[in-house]
Order: sequence, then C-alpha cells, then structure tokens
Amino acid sequence: MVDEPIGHTPVLPHEVCELLAVQSSDTVVDATVGLGGHARLFADSLDSTGRLICLDVDPANLERARANLGDRSCRVEFIHANFAELPRVLGSIGLDRVDVLLADLGVSSTQLDDGERGFSFMRDGPLDMRMDPRLATTAADLVNRLKERDLADVLFYNAQEMRSRRIAKLICNERRNSRITTTGRLAEMVARAQGINPSSHKAKIHPATRTFMALRMAVNDEIPNLETLLKDAPAVLNPDGRFGVIAFHSVEDKAVKLDFRKRKTEQVYQVLTKKPVTAGDEERRANPRARSAKLRAVRRLPTE
Repeated sequence: MVDEPIGHTPVLPHEVCELLAVQSSDTVVDATVGLGGHARLFADSLDSTGRLICLDVDPANLERARANLGDRSCRVEFIHANFAELPRVLGSIGLDRVDVLLADLGVSSTQLDDGERGFSFMRDGPLDMRMDPRLATTAADLVNRLKERDLADVLFYNAQEMRSRRIAKLICNERRNSRITTTGRLAEMVARAQGINPSSHKAKIHPATRTFMALRMAVNDEIPNLETLLKDAPAVLNPDGRFGVIAFHSVEDKAVKLDFRKRKTEQVYQVLTKKPVTAGDEERRANPRARSAKLRAVRRLPTE
C-alpha cells in the first residue's frame, strides 16, 4: 500500500503518457478510472476542445475520481459502466470512436481496504467481492454452490493455484456443516488445506492469495469482460488511436499479448511495446502496487 491516496499515484505514469501521447483535442476514455490517477494526467494534456470519458464499475470509486479531478478545462464525463459495455456507452453519449483508450486492470486499494467489500483476507468481513453492486452473484455464492470440480477449475484457471483440487475438496467438506460466509473463515480453510501457517516466515505470500484473486475474477467476470474489450477496441478507435492495457498477473497479460499479436498479423494494430513495460526500481520502491504491473500498447492502423 502507498501512503498517498490511490489516484494520486497511478502506476507507470510516465510510460502511459509517453505511449498513449494524448493530444490537446483528443477524445480519451479511461475505462477503469479508479480514483482518477491516470485520468488526471490525461486531463492535464487536454484543452477545452478535448473530451475525457471516465468509466468504472464501482460507483464509490467513480465519485472519488470526480472529487479528485476537480474542475478541468476539458469536458469530463463520469459513467458507471463496465468496459465490456464500451460501444453502448459511447453510443449513448453520441460518440462512435475515440483517440485514446486505457484499461488499468485489477482491484483498487480502496476496495481491498474496505473489509465490508470482502476482497481481502487481511480484514474479516462478508465474502462478497463484487466491484459492481449491480451484480447478483457474490464470492460466497460461488464458494457454497459450485461443484467441487468446478470450484477447483476456477482456482486453477483464473489464478494458477496448483493446490486447487485440495482446496476445493476441503471447502466442499466444510460447507456441508455450515455455509461459508466470511473472508476470515475462507482464508483459514485455504491455509489449512495447504498445510501452511500464514504467519510463518516460510510463507512468502499468504496461502489464500491466489484463491481470493481467482474468486474475485470469477465474481466480476474479469477475463470474459477483458476479452470483450479487446474484441471491441479496434471498432471504437480512430485511425492512429492508441490503446493501452495495464495487467497485474499472467492470465490477463497473456490475453492482451495474444490479442495484440493477432491484430498485428491482421494489420489492425501497430504494437508499440515489443515486450511489456514494467516499473523501474524507484517506482517499485515508492509504489509496491507497480511491482507486478505490465503495460502493453498499440496504435490503430488506418483502414484501407
């Protein structure tokens, strides 16, 4: 965690600005505005002819971003939406295409810090994990309803949890006695399934880390939504439009890499990052969240 509020410390700020190269009259979409860190940088480059559209699935973060951005010379709009809804959102505000698009994936520190949201094993609370309150299914629903094999698959394919079968088996055995409803109980069970004491010096990361990440991704349909954004992006980018994605783990980054490579072969994109851009030592020390960030960017080639 950083001491400054998130939104004032966006990851890879210089690299994002350099690669996406916002011009003063551009129309820019920050598809995951969070608390507005990258959006502030974009707004600084826009003048009264520019337009900044801020999307987020979390209405609480959207309001924080609104406060953090303050008054700007450019036109700024805040919309509660998932980036998988981007074409519909743009159509609703009279736009077909944009010049710059950024998606900063993953969970925000404000969500992790709120025990009532259920994202973190560090604070006991209800097992929720919904970024968007419009969603009906919670993490507790998945943990208590999924068949053992399906639950194990969620843990393995979303987060490469190598002990997924063992964890799923213990969860299914335990839920026969009583429904699993809290983050603390789930974290304890996952650690027990692996035979790891979280407080041991041998545990480099908490044994529940991958399980919580996998469930969060499943609750919020993060990979399907990312794939939808990647599919729709070429149609919403102007010629020479720039598109950047910041991923924080290999499943997301692989999806972005493969899509960008495919679009390059189809002569849709020019890839601006031969390999993912990562944070330097100074940023890693100042902002621990940046340690796992990987930025990839492309430019939309003109259509023949």
